[in-house]
Amino acid sequence: MKKRKYTKTRRAEQQEQTRARIVNATVALHEELGPAKTSIKAIAERAGVQRLTVYRHFPDENSLFLACSTQWLTLNPPPDYAEWEKFEQADVRNFEVLLAFYQYYRNTEKLWTKIYRDIEQVPAVRNVMVDFEAYLDTVRDGLLAPWGLKGKSKRQMSITLRHALRFSTWQSLECENLKDKQIADLVMGWIQAISD
Repeated sequence: MKKRKYTKTRRAEQQEQTRARIVNATVALHEELGPAKTSIKAIAERAGVQRLTVYRHFPDENSLFLACSTQWLTLNPPPDYAEWEKFEQADVRNFEVLLAFYQYYRNTEKLWTKIYRDIEQVPAVRNVMVDFEAYLDTVRDGLLAPWGLKGKSKRQMSITLRHALRFSTWQSLECENLKDKQIADLVMGWIQAISD
């Protein structure tokens, strides 16, 4: 009995190690090539397994992308909005949150660039990104509330904050050779124009 239990435990450990190699290989390939250009064959080669082994652990694209995004976000968590709730002034809170997101995007730019490039080509990427986009909308709502705006001004602020939190906005401004603090200052100018 003990030998059988030991064998099952060891097999489970080996399967978990294999699964981890597959996930790590996929994350690395997504950063290098992007999801649309990452094949199961390339994942298997990078992980040192057979293609069938990849399918055995991840029977469909959605399960593989979910595992990869979970792994990557665990290692690269987005800024936690709760850290800035201590700032009561709306403008200070907005600046600090925007700066944190812009620094995050700079540090993780390689993968985000490929993810957003491939989002329309790979349905599994869209499925995974729904949660991240929902998180950004939650952050936007948290940034909007302290302004106490109503009507048209509230709608304009909501749209501006939503746009300001997106990777694509940071990327377009970063291409102008602006530093993260400069980008946050520029965006705060847009926000303050609405609030006045």
